[in-house]
Amino acid sequence: MLISIAISNFAIVESLELEFKQGMTVISGETGAGKSIMVDALSLCLGDRTDAGVVRHGQKKADISASFDIKEYPHVYQWLEERDLEQEHNCILRRVISKEGRSKAYINGRPCTLSDLKEVGSQLVDIHGQHEHQSLLKKHAQRQQLDEYGQLTELSKQVQQQYQAWRQLKDELFAKQNQSAEQDAKIQLLSYQAQELEQIDLKEGEIESLEQEQTFLSNIADSQVKAYQASNLLADNEEGSICSLLNQAIHSASQINPPTQELEGALDMMNAALIQAQEATDSLRHYQDTLEQDPERLTTVESRLSDIYDTARRHKCLPDTLISLRESVEGELSKLQGGEESLEALKEKEELAYEKLTALATNLTEKRISTKDELAKKVEEQIHGLGMPHARFYIQCQPLNQVTANGFEDIEYMIASNPGQPAQPLRKVASGGELSRISLGIQVVTAHTSTIPTLVFDEVDVGISGGIAEVVGRMLRSVGQRGQVFSVTHLAQVAAQGHQHLQVSKKVTNEATSSEVKVLKEQDRTQEIARLLGGLELTEQTLAHAREMLSNVQLQ
Repeated sequence: MLISIAISNFAIVESLELEFKQGMTVISGETGAGKSIMVDALSLCLGDRTDAGVVRHGQKKADISASFDIKEYPHVYQWLEERDLEQEHNCILRRVISKEGRSKAYINGRPCTLSDLKEVGSQLVDIHGQHEHQSLLKKHAQRQQLDEYGQLTELSKQVQQQYQAWRQLKDELFAKQNQSAEQDAKIQLLSYQAQELEQIDLKEGEIESLEQEQTFLSNIADSQVKAYQASNLLADNEEGSICSLLNQAIHSASQINPPTQELEGALDMMNAALIQAQEATDSLRHYQDTLEQDPERLTTVESRLSDIYDTARRHKCLPDTLISLRESVEGELSKLQGGEESLEALKEKEELAYEKLTALATNLTEKRISTKDELAKKVEEQIHGLGMPHARFYIQCQPLNQVTANGFEDIEYMIASNPGQPAQPLRKVASGGELSRISLGIQVVTAHTSTIPTLVFDEVDVGISGGIAEVVGRMLRSVGQRGQVFSVTHLAQVAAQGHQHLQVSKKVTNEATSSEVKVLKEQDRTQEIARLLGGLELTEQTLAHAREMLSNVQLQ
């Protein structure tokens, strides 16, 4: 429900803040005073397109915000929550338009796209009148009204969800059944690669191990020579070996007399060095014993490495990535080779999904057919009382060649305004005045199931007067008792029915024109009703008539 609106520097409005109540709010005023300005401002908050012309002359920007109470409308809160825009039980829509024509949109203080503003706005307010975004002319809105009236919204949602699930399976099946020659060639290539990589069967760490073994086997002869030379220098050469020279040094040092502490330290180090040299000699001799040339093993190792390197070169990768390449190739090949059994399983799933879809859609069709005539009859009764006594209203369920996300049929409102005329789509033949009254009739019937909390009727009473005008007023009041209705009117019979009355007036100050809006109380309201009845000059007769009209409304 709309609880307040704030308008700044919009058209001829300098500054305006209003709070609203539940029920029917009427807006009246002299011609040219700007009665529809509030509706236009609200339309911008709901995502309508705009231009720089809406900014008040001499100002930098126009700023409009509308606050809604959504605690009784969980679907709106859920929409906001899904986009991280929720704010307790409030929804504040704001639009700022610069004098250059640039526009910014906000939801609960956070920047948003115009499409988001329009989407949430369509769930909060429905504006009826001669506005291009009027929902009554849109076939999807007509279908939604029918489903809401028949309490078919949940079933319609199930059909949409099942349709999406079926389409996804159908697309997957089509792709698998129409595998291209390019894919066949890819399978052939992957099969060859997988076979070659399986044959090489490289193990983790194998390349490093083979390279180390190759280096060892290739250098055995050279290692044998160097090991012999080292052991000979250490001990095997009796005349000049390190061990022999150390023995001579130890013998000479031990003959020094008198021995000192420093000398004893030197002898200890020479004895230790002799021991280490002897141990090193033993280790070298043992190493020499292990060195045995194996040409056959060397050939095997080099052949294995050559195969690995060649395979990596053909696959254009590093040798140590062959293992991961094999896993990748085998995985991709397995994915492409689903096999006939997988194809049959997918086909069965698609058929079951389609059967479920057709069952749901058939059920929806049956319920729509049983609901449409009841709704059409009630709407026709309403519009007969609104100055269209010969109109015939129909709801057409046109069968489609195949099921869609919306079911097996196309829903469209049809109208025959005069006797002898064939029924035609509402969007093609209804005039502005007729469209407003038809819309009012539909809303009166569907108000108890509508999820839109606020309805705006912009001069729906154009072209009517007298008793029909009073009928219109009563109908609007009855809709307002179930929610919130705004009516821009020039008829006293309609204005008298409002629970709240706003008067729009125009004033000129310092050669600047501006619109003002005043909430009317008892005496002021009586005078405004009288003005609507008799013009600018109020008489006791028109005032008495106005008081009588207001009194009669209170007695209803």
